[in-house]
Amino acid sequence: MKFVIVGRNIDVTPGLRAAVEEKIGKLEKYFNPDTEIHVTLSVEKERQKIEVTIPVKGNIIRSEQVSNDMYVSIDLVEEIIERQLKKYKTRIVDKQQSAESFSQMYRDNNYMDEEEIKIVRTKKFDIKPMYAEDACIQMELLGHNFFVFINAETDQVNVVYKRKGDTYGLIEPEV
Repeated sequence: MKFVIVGRNIDVTPGLRAAVEEKIGKLEKYFNPDTEIHVTLSVEKERQKIEVTIPVKGNIIRSEQVSNDMYVSIDLVEEIIERQLKKYKTRIVDKQQSAESFSQMYRDNNYMDEEEIKIVRTKKFDIKPMYAEDACIQMELLGHNFFVFINAETDQVNVVYKRKGDTYGLIEPEV
């Protein structure tokens, strides 16, 4: 595996680099040797955050973990990614698309699905044209953390969502 490690508000010391490569390197058994792993280490006040992104053909495997100790964050992120790989194996290893990104051992192993994804409720509702700011207000009034609407400016289906730190995000389709 090839590591691309960057630091934001933190120097990536040889010790941190070694810890990342050792811990995340445990995932090597799941991927081919030429798989690139993007790791971003960042510090904000007391928050020590690690973001790991593994692009594989057709999919992105990603996790971010925050704690007050970077080494704890590194441990947590490795466990989460390994759990994701085992849980969603049948969905992320598409024989035609991304199978060559993963090691033969991973493809051949039949991990037990811990939980199947079950859709237990379907909702239908009228989508009304509105501005993104109005959609955020509507989302807050409903007590949801996302809201689907037709953007009055573009006539496209958009989604607003609540982010950490009481900020909002907007998802727009690429045309």
